[in-house]
Amino acid sequence: MTREAPAPALRRGLTVLQLLASRAAPVSAAAIARDLDLPRSTTYELLAELAAAGFAVHLPDERRWGLGLAAFEIGSAYLRGQPLERVGRPVLVRLSTATGGTAHLGVLHGNQTLYLAKEKSERTPTLVTDVGVRLPAALTATGLSILAHLPAGQVRALFPDAAAFVDRTGRGPATLPALRHDLADTRRQGWAVEDGRISAGTASVAAAVFDHNGVPIAAVGVTVGHRCPAGPARACPESFAALAPAIRTAAREVTAAIGGRGPG
Repeated sequence: MTREAPAPALRRGLTVLQLLASRAAPVSAAAIARDLDLPRSTTYELLAELAAAGFAVHLPDERRWGLGLAAFEIGSAYLRGQPLERVGRPVLVRLSTATGGTAHLGVLHGNQTLYLAKEKSERTPTLVTDVGVRLPAALTATGLSILAHLPAGQVRALFPDAAAFVDRTGRGPATLPALRHDLADTRRQGWAVEDGRISAGTASVAAAVFDHNGVPIAAVGVTVGHRCPAGPARACPESFAALAPAIRTAAREVTAAIGGRGPG
């Protein structure tokens, strides 16, 4: 049998990758083969190659395939070089002025939050969320707001075991079930909150930015000075509801500026 030429094989692999990126949840190999009119054997070969390179991940319990970490890294690199930062910066200026906090724009980089832009308020303590800094996504409000809108299988792929979780201040999730609890809270109220998980004495609120497929690609957030009583983060009664409208409006502005749309 003559082996398929590299270019057609590459084109087919990219087509599979595009299909995975367009779906809101992981997809079975049978569905991929059907939708792309590919032989099942070819589909499995392409998926195996994509997985080996980190662009796809197999979820054996569900018998489905989703995007891998390398796909997120490519997407983050694209966003860093494209208009997201430029259209987001004036929005951050307005948001910082309106809230009195330090506003920032971040994207997922694997299971970390990568900060692309920041507008500092003089009333906010010095922060570690500077441009180019990466922080654990499960601890940041920006990271939580993006993760909350990803398929459950994708979140599991990003946090496969206890080693994927980082502890900075004794607060924040240390297991996947605990993270899922936080993500459910985020979806229910429409914005994410972290209190003292990154730095003691500060809290952040964030909302997701979506692309044209309704997929979360970034988040807009605000950090303010705040300290709740010592103890688990869930013991803090503050929901920061007063900040939420301005932050959600800013996230919608960035979404609209890049031609995106909210989910649903």
